[in-house]
Amino acid sequence: MKVLVYSAKDFEIPYLEQANKRKHSLTFIKDSLSSKTTMKAVGYDAISVFSADEADFITIEKLKDFGVKYITLRSVGHDNVNLRTAKRLNIRVANVPAYSPYAIAEHAVALLLALNRKLIESNFRVSHYNFNLDNLVGFDLHEKTVGIVGTGKIGTVMSKIMHGFGCKLLGFDLEENKDLINTYNMQYTTLENLCNKADIISLHVPLNTETYQLINEELIYEMKDSVILINTARGSIINTKDVIKGIKKGKIGALGIDVYENEKGIFFKDRSQNVPDDDLLLKLNAMPNVLITGHHAFLTEEALTNIADTTIYNLDCWESGQETENELTEFVESA
Repeated sequence: MKVLVYSAKDFEIPYLEQANKRKHSLTFIKDSLSSKTTMKAVGYDAISVFSADEADFITIEKLKDFGVKYITLRSVGHDNVNLRTAKRLNIRVANVPAYSPYAIAEHAVALLLALNRKLIESNFRVSHYNFNLDNLVGFDLHEKTVGIVGTGKIGTVMSKIMHGFGCKLLGFDLEENKDLINTYNMQYTTLENLCNKADIISLHVPLNTETYQLINEELIYEMKDSVILINTARGSIINTKDVIKGIKKGKIGALGIDVYENEKGIFFKDRSQNVPDDDLLLKLNAMPNVLITGHHAFLTEEALTNIADTTIYNLDCWESGQETENELTEFVESA
């Protein structure tokens, strides 16, 4: 099968080639998928896309005209793909449903620890031979209350890690995880009550109509003063303007994010010589109690191996005329 891999990163290509074992003809390009770059897919049976690629209505229409039959995502999230249009046009779409919940959860913990213990500022001082300890006070995680918003695979791992620190766990999800309740003393509650009581809030929900800008001014008002907010899920789950206001007012004591509401067109490339014209990002970067990483929570050897293996597996299934259990279009009603 001829496959065009959009948004190919140097770090992931060896993993994809190793998983492929020369079975499919893979072509790697750095361009992201959009309606303007669909022409590059002419002559290919399938394309592979990443979370920053845009497979909207128009793009998928063009892909169909160019003969593309399959789209395999190298991500869990699929909010960037119009599944209804793909279903209607008989383009099959599959994702990587679980590449490594440990990678994401552990990165969330890393953000939390770095913020709480002021590690960035401390290292900066030491690198300049300043060993003053003023304003570097953090707090023990032991006995603190952590609110886990979304207790799926990643949220479950995050909960277990925080339980290991001796934290009290509050959870919010449509479905309760009985193992977390029975083994880790998770207490499920309303989102408002979680915000009232949590010292730390970590977001692990998918982006959909229900979670879009879930963290807004109204909910921030419910939070404890100086709460630490961590987001390794999707950028648009939080209203960035409202969060910035919350930080300025001291409602949010620290913010750690691996994702950003307006990251599309900014993340995944070197912008150091052409700083993005994005006021919200500039404001966040200027705040000493904000820590931003560039959507690289997934970046572990284990995760990259699993992403590559599942991506090639999806292609193998399609080439042999079989369905893959990772298919998304099978469960979507046509528009």
